[in-house]
Amino acid sequence: MDLNLVQVIAVYAIPVILAITLHEAAHGYVAMRFGDMTAYAAGRVTLNPIRHIDPVGTVAFPLAFLAIAKLFGGGGMLFGWAKPVPVNFENLRRPKQDMLWVAAAGPLSNLAMALLWGAAMKIGLAIPDSYFSLPLALMGAAGVFINVIFFVLNLLPLPPLDGGRILVSLLPHRLARAVSRVEPYGFIILIVLLFTEVLGRVLWPLIAAGMAVIAAAFGVSMGDLVRLAQLR
Repeated sequence: MDLNLVQVIAVYAIPVILAITLHEAAHGYVAMRFGDMTAYAAGRVTLNPIRHIDPVGTVAFPLAFLAIAKLFGGGGMLFGWAKPVPVNFENLRRPKQDMLWVAAAGPLSNLAMALLWGAAMKIGLAIPDSYFSLPLALMGAAGVFINVIFFVLNLLPLPPLDGGRILVSLLPHRLARAVSRVEPYGFIILIVLLFTEVLGRVLWPLIAAGMAVIAAAFGVSMGDLVRLAQLR
């Protein structure tokens, strides 16, 4: 299978947009349910991707990583972000405790999408060869790959990632305040870890484990899932 860059983008575009859009909308929805209407007032509790897309983080960065992977072969850590959903944690009914559920909503939405894309991949592999079977299998595998990455990456215990906020919610107040002070520098730390390849070395075993679980759940070999996700 030798797909050009336009075909690669066509396969990955919908899974990436949905992964980011539903992740951010989930944060806003759960915050609304727990008493904070900030995201709702800003129009961010929506499945309209335009409300969540960041031109650099949602478009430029993922396209650059896909292009590099296509030109040089193999996979890579597909990296991107959306406009952060505004949440005023002080408006939550129980700010420290409810922060956990608001933060966890995003990664859990990615886990749910990974399972749905796994089902799509299985259907694509199971139906007889047709115009739709291979594209569905490829897009399903891409969706599993993208959402497992988002699930694992966002649970990294580094503010402002969701895992950092979950950690702040769980820690005693004094430790929570100390961890929260890292937040202004968290994104810079993340970029440094990414480009020094430390991030990949830490996360790839967890990503591989997550993909293996989903592959097993749908009776697909890990090798086939990886091959399809890499469009091979």
